[in-house]
Amino acid sequence: MALYWILVLAIATAGGAVAALSGFGIGSLLTPALAIELGTRLAVMIVALPHLVATAYRLWLLRADVDRGVLLVFGLASAAGGLIGAVLHAFVSSPMLSVLLGVLLVFAGVSELTGLLRRVVFGGWLATAAGALSGLFGGLVGNQGGIRSAALLRFNLSGPALVATATATGVMVDLARVPVYLLTGWQEMLAYWPLIAALALAVLAGTVFGAPVLRRLPAARFRQLLAVLLIALGLLLVAGVAI
Repeated sequence: MALYWILVLAIATAGGAVAALSGFGIGSLLTPALAIELGTRLAVMIVALPHLVATAYRLWLLRADVDRGVLLVFGLASAAGGLIGAVLHAFVSSPMLSVLLGVLLVFAGVSELTGLLRRVVFGGWLATAAGALSGLFGGLVGNQGGIRSAALLRFNLSGPALVATATATGVMVDLARVPVYLLTGWQEMLAYWPLIAALALAVLAGTVFGAPVLRRLPAARFRQLLAVLLIALGLLLVAGVAI
């Protein structure tokens, strides 16, 4: 059992590093790992706090690169979707949500690598819908980052701007959903406060390692890396449900 928790901390550190490069990875990697021992519902709530800590720190590092125009539309819609998802989280739990998210992520990654949607640029109601969808998944299944970064690929942002805007959006979603989790499950979360603190330190360590690497990635290489990570995450989500 001790080996399992060491592995969880290692996954948290890796998630922080991956998130620093792509804008997602903490919830996507850590939630399934914790769900093995704690169940999905409690895992989603526990991961939300370390996620908020690491995402807020990453936002501080990348604050100058945030695209405020995109954030105003996409980010606010994501926060609203996250609040709705967090409320529904107490009542809705279906493996098919993870399968749907996985399929969407694989499609987004393949589309980016092949150029299928290269000319598609989100704006207006599409930007609002994409933001709301990413936030909704974040509140429901704890995997908001992948679909958010996939949607932001369609805004023609630079690598640092995409990650910074995704990060700012993630903070908004966390601020909307964490109070709901605390309200509905504070006793369960309080029982695991040492674990929450350890996970927060681990994801912060990963963020410190990964953030400087982002600045050295060329734009084209960044988009390719992000597409591969989206496909990998999507396949992992679908495979996890199948197993």
